[in-house]
Amino acid sequence: MNEKIKIRMSHHEARIASRIIVVRGERVILDLHLADFYSVETRVLKQAVRRNPERFPADFMFELSDNEIDEVVSQNVIPSKKHFGGSRPFAFTESGVAMLSGVLKSGKAIEINIAVVRAFTMLRKLLQVEESLVFEIENIKQVILENKNNIQVIFKYLEQFEKVKEDQLKFSERRRIGFNRE
Repeated sequence: MNEKIKIRMSHHEARIASRIIVVRGERVILDLHLADFYSVETRVLKQAVRRNPERFPADFMFELSDNEIDEVVSQNVIPSKKHFGGSRPFAFTESGVAMLSGVLKSGKAIEINIAVVRAFTMLRKLLQVEESLVFEIENIKQVILENKNNIQVIFKYLEQFEKVKEDQLKFSERRRIGFNRE
């Protein structure tokens, strides 16, 4: 990989990216974090979503299960379950966040949605770079393993050569028996 990939995030995008987590194999942002970014209460954001259920299919937004809530707490995404205020948190995928711009109609919502989409895009690029690096590292490991095997074969040949030389030396230094002409 000869090319250098530069990924620049604004402070705002970096802050958003730090809140993106993986749940059910999807990169998502929790409702309480989105509400913070939008400067609205979490209940206001949830009300807007509940009033427009047709805009948020399961691949756009889902509620976390008890196990998922425990996992989010254990990963220190949030300090405790109390942060949810007794209700199950919503997890929004990139598509779900994009749909929020149609539900939360304000200049701030549009600005935040643009930043969130950029953050998701940047993370996707970073993951592609990471996958490429992992592939290159695996190739390097394979070459090293092949070289290691070749080096071991060379050492075996050297050991055999050394043994033959020792045997030849022993043969030449042996005490001769029989008639000696000298």
